[in-house]
Amino acid sequence: MNADQLKALIAAGLACEHIELDGDGRHWFATIVSSEFEGKRAIARHQRVYATLGDKMKTDEVHALSMKAFTPTEWAAQRA
Repeated sequence: MNADQLKALIAAGLACEHIELDGDGRHWFATIVSSEFEGKRAIARHQRVYATLGDKMKTDEVHALSMKAFTPTEWAAQRA
């Protein structure tokens, strides 16, 4: 799976204001900004993103995905 495919998969299942991906085709790091993360702890945010991948992690199409998940407000504060 390439970065564009992974980005499209996440975006199809989660309303994102921003997605950055870096990886080697199996191991990925993502920065994801979504208003759907409002009021959720980090683990719930990660679970929400993993849910967009469906079986892709179980079938090893995406071997590893680590991420930082921000609300738009948190992202704006990071960028300031």
